Amino acid sequence: MKKVLPHLLAAATLAFCGTALAQKAGTFSASIGFTTIAPSVNSGNLSAPSLPNTKVDVNSNSQITGAVNYMVTDNVAIHVPLGFGFKHEISGAGAIVGVGKLVDAKALPITVIGQYRFLDANATFRPYVGAGVSYVKFYNEKGTGVLTAITNPGGPGTGASFESKLAPTLQIGGTYNINEKWYVDVSYAKTFLKTRARLTTGQTIDVKLDPSAYSVQVGYKF
Repeated sequence: MKKVLPHLLAAATLAFCGTALAQKAGTFSASIGFTTIAPSVNSGNLSAPSLPNTKVDVNSNSQITGAVNYMVTDNVAIHVPLGFGFKHEISGAGAIVGVGKLVDAKALPITVIGQYRFLDANATFRPYVGAGVSYVKFYNEKGTGVLTAITNPGGPGTGASFESKLAPTLQIGGTYNINEKWYVDVSYAKTFLKTRARLTTGQTIDVKLDPSAYSVQVGYKF
């Protein structure tokens, strides 16, 4: 019995660790960290009256974000990113490159992704791929004096609004288990997003944003 007991204890310990590390069907996890949104801008031209080739560009932004995950099966997960939105500056490009900031805008991506996680549920590292949909809500758009000077010189301030859109999202990433409860998640996602900006002057401009999202988060398994 004295010889058998250590082996039984070792087996029980391994079984416990395997269960604790597992990302099994029916389990939840949550994480928090940072995400950078980097648009890949392809701008159309501002409608008349405007200079030919009047385009825009959009800067990147980083914010604190979170996520919740639910394992539907040992390999299939539902992933929902969480955040309070991203702040972006829209500046001049093309014929008006260098004029500076035209609009401040906020964007809140509301996303649901289905993930397929490779390897078995007890693996320390699990790469994954995902596909889903994002509804990108634009809000708090504010035009600047530069925008007014370009579109309505001498007149009232020019405002702007961006159309909120539904767009497909693809994702790739990996989860590394630090111990039985804590893990690190690193991911890259691409959303294929087009929108239209409408100015209070009646002018419009179509913009393909196609933002990339780079996330690093620390998570906890429940």
